Amino acid sequence: MRLDQSQIHNSLLRTMGTDDFYILSTWLEAIDLPRRFVLSRSNRPSDHTYFLESGIASVVVDAGNGMAAEVSLVGREGLVPVTGVLGAMSSPFDVFMQVGGHGFRIATIHLLAACEASLSLRALLNRYFQATLVQTSYTAFSNANHQIEQRLARWILMCHDRTQGDSVALTHEFLSVMLAVRRQSVTTTLHSLEGKRLITSSRGSVKVRDRKGLEALAGSAYGVPEREYQDLIRPPT
Repeated sequence: MRLDQSQIHNSLLRTMGTDDFYILSTWLEAIDLPRRFVLSRSNRPSDHTYFLESGIASVVVDAGNGMAAEVSLVGREGLVPVTGVLGAMSSPFDVFMQVGGHGFRIATIHLLAACEASLSLRALLNRYFQATLVQTSYTAFSNANHQIEQRLARWILMCHDRTQGDSVALTHEFLSVMLAVRRQSVTTTLHSLEGKRLITSSRGSVKVRDRKGLEALAGSAYGVPEREYQDLIRPPT
């Protein structure tokens, strides 16, 4: 039985043309994506591409000497990894689930074939790649120019955008990788945000109390990539 496009939560699958979705739905396979599920290994070919329906995937640079940092994250707005669709054999990034969820996977060779057959599908994915590039670029900008409070506020907002409800499953370990700082720095900064009544933090979870306050604190660290995505990928009303 074919998938009902109107019941899909992934923005790319919902936004693409009916004909493009019809073709892809032949190959889409529903899959559970628990926390730590590996979507792609660095320097290895990716046989599958994943469209997330829920959960959050991390794209991480791991130098192999204890140094690692997240360069982007993906939720129900996108797909991972982008490597195969761009025609590359592999990338130096690890991609895995930081917040468990579920989604669909498709053999990358089938997705590539669909893109070659459909200019509209290729155009949609190219616009998504542009939005991803903007997000990654703003991560570099924020890391270079903002204090840890602003950077943490940005990541919490980004995770909140991709989560149902106000509670986000974020461990201190995850946040330290996201921000490329020590776990103690994460703990101290979470306490600071709690003191400002912006969040409440418990073991393995952060609850957003004042989103507008977080946006004000994040300042220029948050907003541009999100607006870029909305301009490029407009879900149907």
